Amino acid sequence: MLKALVFLPVLGAAVVAVLPLRALALWRIALAFTLLVLGYAFWLASGFDAAGPAIQFFESQPWNVRLGSHFALGVDGISLAMVLLAAALTLVAVLVSRRMETGARLYFTLVLLLESAMFGVFTARDWSLFYVFWEATLIPLFFLIDRLGGRNRQRAALNFFLYTLGGSVFMLVALLFLYDAAPGHSFAMADMAEGGRSLPLNVQLLIFAGLFIGFGVKMPVFPLHGWLPLAHVEAPSPVSILLSGVLLKMGAYGLIRAAETLPAALLATQDWLAALAFISLLYGGILAWRQQDLKAMVAYSSISHMGIVLLGIATLNVTGLTGAVMQMVAHGLTAATLFLVVGLLYQRTHSRDLADYGTLAGGAPRFAFFTAFALLAALGLPGSAGFIAELHALIGGYARWGFWVTLVGVAMLVGAAYSLRVIGRLCLRGLPPAGVADMTRTETLAAGLLGAAIVVLGVWPAPLLGLVAGSVDRIGRLFGA
Repeated sequence: MLKALVFLPVLGAAVVAVLPLRALALWRIALAFTLLVLGYAFWLASGFDAAGPAIQFFESQPWNVRLGSHFALGVDGISLAMVLLAAALTLVAVLVSRRMETGARLYFTLVLLLESAMFGVFTARDWSLFYVFWEATLIPLFFLIDRLGGRNRQRAALNFFLYTLGGSVFMLVALLFLYDAAPGHSFAMADMAEGGRSLPLNVQLLIFAGLFIGFGVKMPVFPLHGWLPLAHVEAPSPVSILLSGVLLKMGAYGLIRAAETLPAALLATQDWLAALAFISLLYGGILAWRQQDLKAMVAYSSISHMGIVLLGIATLNVTGLTGAVMQMVAHGLTAATLFLVVGLLYQRTHSRDLADYGTLAGGAPRFAFFTAFALLAALGLPGSAGFIAELHALIGGYARWGFWVTLVGVAMLVGAAYSLRVIGRLCLRGLPPAGVADMTRTETLAAGLLGAAIVVLGVWPAPLLGLVAGSVDRIGRLFGA
C-alpha cells in the first residue's frame, strides 16, 4: 500500500515527461495525479488506528542482505501527518502553476519526482532507505532552482546543494556508527534504535552531533541556515511552497527519529537545544522584521517558526512534542499561504520590494484578505493552527524550564511585529497599486484550501492531535514523560 503511495507520483512524472502535449495539458495531468495521490493518502489515513501498533501498513523486502538493508516502509501518526501535509502542499503547488509555460514539462516532472522522494523520507523504516530518499530530494530541487529560478538561481542552487550535501555527510557517518552498534548489523530503524540506546553516553553524543548537523541544516536552525534565504528568494514560488512547507519538516522529522534512537544524548543536550531554539526564534524574527523583500521576510520567518519546533522537541515531554508536530503542520500551511500570495504578487508586479506596493485593499481585495490572514495565522492568532501549536510548545517548555520560557514569549512578539508591519503597509494604508489584477478563481481556490485547513485545525484540532497522540506518547515514555 505504501509502495503505491511512494511511486504513484513517479508514474505521473513519467506520463508528463513522455506525452507530447502543451503546457496546459501537462498541468492538468500533473494536477490529476496530485489529486489522486492526496485522495490515496487520506484513504490510508482513514484506515490508520491511532490506538493500534506503533508502525502500521508495514512492508519490507530484502534490499541488500549482506549489508542488512531492506526496502522497508511503514507509518506512525507523526509520519502519516507529514505524508498528508506533503500531498496537500504538492497539490497546491501544482494548482497555482497553471501559468507555467517556459519549461513546463521539466517543471511538472521534477515536482512529481520531488513528491515521491518526500513520501519516501516520511515512510522509510530503514535508515539506509531513509538516506537514499533524503538525498533524492536534492536532485529535483537543484534543477527546479537552477533551471527555473530567478537571476541568482545558479548561486542559490549550488548553495543549497552544498549545504545540504555537506550536512548529509555528517549524517551518513553517524548512521554508520549506529549500524555498527545495531544487533546483527542491520539498518532497520528498530534495530538501530535498540543498539543506539545501549551505547555509552559519550558515543551517543558523538553520533547525535552528526545527526543534528544533517537534520539541522535542513530545518534549518541557527547557525546552519545560510542556504535558506537565497534559495527561497530565487526558487519559483510554487517550489518555495514545498521547500518551506515540507522540506524543512524533513529535518525536524529526522530529529524526532534521532530522539527515539539516542534518548540519553537528547537528555544530555536538552538545555542546549532549547538555547538554540531561542536564538533561532529571535534571530529569524529580527531579520524578518528588517526585510524589504517580501520573499526574504517569509524565509527568515521560517527560521523563527522552526525554532518553536526545536523548542517543542527539546522539552522531551508529551505536550511539547505534540506542539512540535502541530507546529510542523501549522507552519507548513501558513508558510505555503504566504509564499503563494507573494509569488502571485511578483508575477503581476515583477517586484518583491515592500516599498513598491500600495494598499491592496482598494484594487485587489482578495490579495489583501489572504495576506492579512496568512500573517495573522503565522503569529499564532487564536483560532488558527499556529495558536494550538505554540500553546502546546510553551506549556511543554514551562513544564521543563519554568518561567525561563517567558523569554520565548518575548521572542514571539518580534514575529508579531513584522507581521503587523506588513499588514499595515499592504492592507491598511497607502495608495491602491497600479494595474495589479486580483487573484483568479484558481488562485483563490488554492489559497482558500490552505486557509480552510488553518482554521479547521485551529478550531477543531482533535483529529490531528488524536492521530499523533500514540506516537508522541511512545516517544515521551522513553524520557519518563
